[in-house]
Amino acid sequence: MGYPTTLLDYGDLDGGLVRMMERFREEGTMTGEPEADQFLMEDANAALLGMLYDQRVRAEYAFTGPIRLKERLGHLDMAKLAAMDLDMLREQFAEKPAVHRFTNVMADRTHQIAGILVEEYEGNAATMWNDGCDFSTIQKRLMKLPGFGKMKALKMRYVLHYFGYRDFSGDAG
Repeated sequence: MGYPTTLLDYGDLDGGLVRMMERFREEGTMTGEPEADQFLMEDANAALLGMLYDQRVRAEYAFTGPIRLKERLGHLDMAKLAAMDLDMLREQFAEKPAVHRFTNVMADRTHQIAGILVEEYEGNAATMWNDGCDFSTIQKRLMKLPGFGKMKALKMRYVLHYFGYRDFSGDAG
């Protein structure tokens, strides 16, 4: 897995994810941190959580949140996260530098999503999109997750494409 060779037109978007895609075009890195980019390309759960965290913080900070969480916990295993005491998870989120500005809300959503991934997707977010389904099916699956509305689910198309999970270059959008 790696960066795509064909880039998507993101002219209909604005905000931090656009800035990240512009950085990719100019510098070859989405987050500005190659190690974080690599982790996002290797761990589908990290890519999903990065998109979850892209709310009211700089996008680059949001997408590096999963690697900060992994460094603190020693893993990003969804079964372990789902079984983890929520107060302990909140403490890990709040440790400086915080995983996210809204530590309790994002810890809660992470915990809930981990449970859903374990229960419905074998603990692996890639199972949501690696079955060859079209993007509208993926979008519907995403919108069932806490913290994922229509726009965030739509942006996941770019995350999946740019971090090498699915090639959407042939899709109309």
